[in-house]
Amino acid sequence: MRVSHSFSAEFDDDNLIAAGGLVPVMLLAESAGLSDLVDAHITLAGSAGANAQVKVGALVGGMVAGADSISDMDLVRHGGMGRAFSELRAPTTLGTHLRGYKFGHVRQLDAIASRLLAALAARVPALVSGVDEMAYVDLDDTIRETHGYAKQGAGYGYSGVKGLNALVATLSTPTAAPVIAGIRLRKGSVKSPRGAGKMIAEALAAARRAGPGAWSRCAPTAPSTNTMS
Repeated sequence: MRVSHSFSAEFDDDNLIAAGGLVPVMLLAESAGLSDLVDAHITLAGSAGANAQVKVGALVGGMVAGADSISDMDLVRHGGMGRAFSELRAPTTLGTHLRGYKFGHVRQLDAIASRLLAALAARVPALVSGVDEMAYVDLDDTIRETHGYAKQGAGYGYSGVKGLNALVATLSTPTAAPVIAGIRLRKGSVKSPRGAGKMIAEALAAARRAGPGAWSRCAPTAPSTNTMS
């Protein structure tokens, strides 16, 4: 038996939804005020910034469904997705929106994410259960390997791997799994502790919003192998 490479597959049945789990996820995001937060904080001008709440929502939905590139965002328009969601946008439109972002707009997204986490915690208590008794903030950097010469921001860091360097802060409790409290992309060539102080302060601020009063008894985590000292 030989494998044929002459066929192709396309998900295009109007009665099928490839990612049905997106419906409750996006309902939860809307109930937590995602669209209102985008309207309140994103100031991207011009056509790229038009209907930002729709575009950000589409990007969130695409990433939840497994998209990891702009072209993958077309999955939110496949099959019966148009029957489950309104105001879908093409990948090219979403790419134009993202290319309009400057550093200040990224900081606006940080403000949205912090407030959204607090709103989600209020609606899903299990997300940060026990946060008023004991909470942990863990800060790590992670490098995603990239290839080619045109990847903006990529570089060789202390690991010797060429890639994108992200600083990630997570919040957890003895009874709740870690959730991301903050994330920041840095140049691949930076040293591990770069920006750690500010990131810790912002992660603590996000955690306070998610669980008021938790930090009078906050315990630090033991550093992992790639955690800043």
